Amino acid sequence: MNENQKFVPILLGSDINVYGMARSFHEAYGIVSEAYAGLQLAPTKYSKIVNVHVVPGFDKDPAFMEQMRELGKNTYNDPATKYLLIACGDGYAELVSQHKEELSEWFICPYIEFDLLQRLISKVSFYEICEKYELPYPNTFIIREEMLEAGKLKQNLPFDFPVALKPANSVEWLSVDFEGRKKAFILDTRDEFDVIIERIYQAGYTSEMIAQDFIPGDDSNMRVLNAYVDQNHQVRMMCLGHPLLEDPSPEAIGNYVAIMPEYNEKIYQTIKGFLERINYTGFANFDMKYDPRDGEYKLFEINLRQGRSSFFVTLNGFNLAQYVTEDRVFEQPFETTIYGKAESATSMLWMGVPKGVFEKFARNNDDKEKALALIKNKQWGTTVFYKKDMSFMRWVLMKYMFSKYKGRFDLFFKEKEG
Repeated sequence: MNENQKFVPILLGSDINVYGMARSFHEAYGIVSEAYAGLQLAPTKYSKIVNVHVVPGFDKDPAFMEQMRELGKNTYNDPATKYLLIACGDGYAELVSQHKEELSEWFICPYIEFDLLQRLISKVSFYEICEKYELPYPNTFIIREEMLEAGKLKQNLPFDFPVALKPANSVEWLSVDFEGRKKAFILDTRDEFDVIIERIYQAGYTSEMIAQDFIPGDDSNMRVLNAYVDQNHQVRMMCLGHPLLEDPSPEAIGNYVAIMPEYNEKIYQTIKGFLERINYTGFANFDMKYDPRDGEYKLFEINLRQGRSSFFVTLNGFNLAQYVTEDRVFEQPFETTIYGKAESATSMLWMGVPKGVFEKFARNNDDKEKALALIKNKQWGTTVFYKKDMSFMRWVLMKYMFSKYKGRFDLFFKEKEG
């Protein structure tokens, strides 16, 4: 095929990840994406570069596959056009992988087989895979409901407090609600730990919980890596980011809101070798943290999709949409792996909060000074403020969405930092 091939990006979801991918497709090819979601979320509202179609219950079966069959048979059925399916959330990635064989009748599905997805998406088996492939990860203790007695864990933990606690099943976690619920927890005492564990299982959560030795250091010790692996399991692009600030609010704790590009050859080669050895394909997103106690970057998880903040990759000159399109639509052969750099003249700081929030709350260190220099030189950008898609209504909504971060940080940042 060649670059005259007609194609339509079909994005699943309506969040900031969807907007970032739609913007990437628009910047690369000048095309408008189609998106399907159960709800209309703010980042894609009033947009001219993505058409959002709301389908109640679309984020789960049977509504998901009923709608996708209908679209494949009656809407996206031009034999001269390719339809590229891109999941922008964990649940959608799982649904596409699960139904990949049937969906491939109508759509290009750049996703791994479901058995591999199940092993990678569960943090329990992911850490077993890390052990097998000698990837560094934090000291970890797996908790199952049957290990509780009268709501309390019977065993002592094999490491001291503070302890990080998070669900092994991030998709099931979305439907669990209880007092004090967060995306993840940092717990300072055994009493706090016991209360949270009891609430989690009383709320109906059934999968494992992951307790981990808390790696010391603030947000600036985190790293995030996005990669694209082609249909022949060759890594075409890797881009490493250095988060400088994270969202402190309970429902979004750990979401990056400021990222600067970074280069680390050891990380690149370690992750590249891993992805190719397991025959991965599609987008992959890794979260890791530098442990000053032994000098290792330790993996927390792999997301089987591009990250919600991954527009930082496109912003730094490595357009995410271009790699998957060249591979799956244009079928251009692999040439060489492209690695993201961190050169001051071309680096761009990605931000998901107002400049004032970053300036006030990011830790004062050399990395912050580099970021402030990038801001001063106008080497920064966001996902949602796109000059080619900025009607008055959209501008007002995006300004309002960003302004809410000021209250969030004022309310939750000290609580998070303790």
